[in-house]
Amino acid sequence: MRRRIRRPAAITVSESRGLRYLHVGGEAIQSAMRIAEPDVLTLDYTRAMMAALLFLPEPREAMQIGLGGGSIAKFLRRAYPALKQRVVELDPRVVAIARDRFGLAPDDARLSIEVGDGAEALVPESVDLLVVDGFDDEAQAPALVSGDFYDAAWLSLRSPGVLVANFLNDARRLDVWIRRMERSFDGSVVLLPAPADPNMLAFGLKGMPDSIAWSELDARAQRLKARHDLPFSRYLEAMRRSNPHTDRALRLRVLVG
Repeated sequence: MRRRIRRPAAITVSESRGLRYLHVGGEAIQSAMRIAEPDVLTLDYTRAMMAALLFLPEPREAMQIGLGGGSIAKFLRRAYPALKQRVVELDPRVVAIARDRFGLAPDDARLSIEVGDGAEALVPESVDLLVVDGFDDEAQAPALVSGDFYDAAWLSLRSPGVLVANFLNDARRLDVWIRRMERSFDGSVVLLPAPADPNMLAFGLKGMPDSIAWSELDARAQRLKARHDLPFSRYLEAMRRSNPHTDRALRLRVLVG
């Protein structure tokens, strides 16, 4: 019996109205860049992923699984000059295009790009911010939604630390993946629907209190808005609608069945 060989997904770049887009495996947009402002986050869901800073305002070391056009890596590089970043991308073609067409800086002491399997690249207690945005064409990469992966993700974080994972909000097994993350993170998972994109962001928290007062989160949101020009107060409102809370605080830990 002849074994079918899977061809690599087609990668294309398009431009429209001052924006440059990366497409992998179809017409869906995997990454976007405003050509005149290459370090600014353009896609709504990538902006919402930065709500991780509400829980970790000053990350020191970050790892990202899935590069795309490098928008998150570029944003963090500009916003946090002392931050060290490691990015692992499975497809070398994506790395080449991010360098050539999306203005991703060469490797240096602050940024390291590796070609490899991000699910196998986690190192215990090595980072305080872990960003997971890896897809197999237009579907969630199975290796990045397993219980073993979330266990390894928890171990990879220092305390305090934050994992932020991107999902499509209509994924059939989304509830299963969230429950797996909750088990690995002892119930400390906060959800945030992206305001405009069809994405759900999940924040796995390590070494955090059981709850944070809304007054403290509001103060952090104001400081972060002034620093990064992102709508952190809007993200807080969405978290209030999507997570267990009281009038005074957002609950960061729930019982896991």
